[in-house]
Amino acid sequence: MESLRVSAINDLSTKSPVILDGSAKITAIFQENVFTTRTAREFLSDEAYKSLAGSIKGGKKIDRAVANQIAAGLRQWAELKGVTHYTHWFQPLTGSSAEKHDSFFAIKGDGTAIEQFEGDALIQQEPDASSFPSGGIRATFEARGYTAWDPSSPPFIMEIETGKTLCIPTIFVSYTGETLDYKAPLLKSLEAMNKAAVDVCNYFDKNVTKVIGTLGWEQEYFVIDEALANARPDLVMSGRTVFGHPPAKGQQLEDHYFGSIPERIYAFMRDYETECYKLGIPLKTRHNEVAPSQFECAPIFEEISLAVDHNTLLMDIMDRVARRHKLRALLHEKPFAGINGSGKHNNWSMSTDTGVNLLAPGKTPKTNLMFLTFFVNTIKAVHDYADVLRASIASSGNDHRLGANEAPPAIISVFIGEYLTKVLEDIKQRVGTKFDEQDEAILKLDLHRSIPELLLDNTDRNRTSPFAFTGNKFEFRAVGSAANCANAMTALNTIMAETLKNFKKEVDALIEKGEKKEIAIMHVIREYIVSGEKVLFEGNNYSDEWEAEAKKRGLPNVKTTPLALDALLTEKAKHLYESNNVLTHIELEARHEIELEKYVKKVQIEARIMGELCTSHILPPAFKYQNTLIQNIIGIKEIGLKEPAFSNQKQILEKISEHISQISEQVSKMIEARKKANALTDTRAKAIAYCDDIKGAFFDQIRYHVDKLEVLVDDSEWLLPKYREILFLR
Repeated sequence: MESLRVSAINDLSTKSPVILDGSAKITAIFQENVFTTRTAREFLSDEAYKSLAGSIKGGKKIDRAVANQIAAGLRQWAELKGVTHYTHWFQPLTGSSAEKHDSFFAIKGDGTAIEQFEGDALIQQEPDASSFPSGGIRATFEARGYTAWDPSSPPFIMEIETGKTLCIPTIFVSYTGETLDYKAPLLKSLEAMNKAAVDVCNYFDKNVTKVIGTLGWEQEYFVIDEALANARPDLVMSGRTVFGHPPAKGQQLEDHYFGSIPERIYAFMRDYETECYKLGIPLKTRHNEVAPSQFECAPIFEEISLAVDHNTLLMDIMDRVARRHKLRALLHEKPFAGINGSGKHNNWSMSTDTGVNLLAPGKTPKTNLMFLTFFVNTIKAVHDYADVLRASIASSGNDHRLGANEAPPAIISVFIGEYLTKVLEDIKQRVGTKFDEQDEAILKLDLHRSIPELLLDNTDRNRTSPFAFTGNKFEFRAVGSAANCANAMTALNTIMAETLKNFKKEVDALIEKGEKKEIAIMHVIREYIVSGEKVLFEGNNYSDEWEAEAKKRGLPNVKTTPLALDALLTEKAKHLYESNNVLTHIELEARHEIELEKYVKKVQIEARIMGELCTSHILPPAFKYQNTLIQNIIGIKEIGLKEPAFSNQKQILEKISEHISQISEQVSKMIEARKKANALTDTRAKAIAYCDDIKGAFFDQIRYHVDKLEVLVDDSEWLLPKYREILFLR
């Protein structure tokens, strides 16, 4: 009987790209399954439409009586498209989306069957909250939780084969009001940033009444054949390969990056793009990434809350569509050792309701001063709260990727380029501590000359930086590919809100002392440049020299998730989130507990699958080949040949025996270490134990011996698909 590995390889020759109808223009299908404001205008009364529009634009509460009208219009629109069920779609702290489907079907008191969707069902539902992570906020027997409609994100219809479901984007809270999802804190952080940013914008333009955060994510992912993936229990269970010898060819030729897209992958891309366009996800770019079988897609920028929903939807769509093509989309940050992992670069900026990108230089000294204000405040925020940002991207998967000579390190630093570095240095050096006419000169002349309207080509990009300015936005490159964007964006919005609030206090204090507004702003900007400049770095973030330099500067370098998460429990973090009404200290402590539990469980799964694979997939072929070599040596001896005739076989046999012995010994020790870790009752202590005493002590060591066996054991006996097959065969 042939192994799954052999069967998967043999079946590849029978697979071909799925034929798709690509005749429809993107504009013809874009948002066809979204209840947009334009669609709402068609299906809602004037009263209901105005109420919905007011809620979307101004955050106004929707009256429940009007909600009935909106629900009726939604049902009418959905039923015309063949929808029979609806769900509250939310993003719990599991890392994926959640949904519970209910039908429009109802029976009246007289037994009459009708189709019905009322306002109460639209606005609020009560899913069982007991099995979602709560971090101790709720006991298992306290099951009640609520999902509440988020009008800022439009309802949409999810198509799965022939089934269609109306999805209502919602937030998720506990019975006692604490948030249990990613979305609610994100919305609160956006409101905090909006208020603080508007206050600062009004120094420059009194017409600004709202500031929105914008996000353009870049999603990296791997795509491999379904049968090859199914033959790897580690991929199935943990999303990454815990073993695998590097192939002779990896990414060293750099021939995959931006190369021609393989046909099966191209068909898959077109298919998931179509699904995305129907849901209003504005995908713009697709291409091959650096590593073999790695790819990337990116959309047009959107408001952050909607962009987060769209990225969460994209990951779900990718998985489903890949299976339709007999493929698997891998979103783990490091599915394969020895080649690049995957990130999710979050391109972040702020825009006013007057149409100004606050991180884009303007045409006048005044608008350049506004740019400088928000630019320098961002740098200051990252400097002051680098530990909070690091905690926001911490995960077991990202620990494999960060600092692995392919992704930004765990040290949070900011790249702004040579051009803007000189601008900040000029502001810092050319003006003394006293206000004089030189301040006026910088404001009226030098500032305008120093910063042209477009900075896009005035500085190189730095792919090694975790937080880089790229012309009119900052790119948070350290976010993991499987992460929910909301976590990092909530942290970034909140630290920006706090920094802007402090900035305004300091400027106002100077104005009250009689300084001109512009001079006061410049003075605080100069102070912020000085106090935040330690976080600026223009060089190679991968280098050992930078790690040493960062240590001298006092920048945190926390390489593992259990320790990085400690930043959430500091008094600084608690004040940050509570003072901006984003998370209470109870919610913050709960999220710390949840992330630690998540880390423990994921490392635990990897440890278990390593042990299982060694016992059932690695050692049996090794034993078999060991016996083959023994029989070969015995046979050579029996015909009278001496030592030189079987010396090579003996050397291989000794190596295999040593690796078998080490694997058996290390797996047994790892199991004992797991038992000790599992006995710990403190979650942080357990997470550190799994990090140091299990993952750190055994993972690489066991892998070393398994990977050595892979190249020694007869290829026909090896059960697990090899990297050369997974990454290069389609």
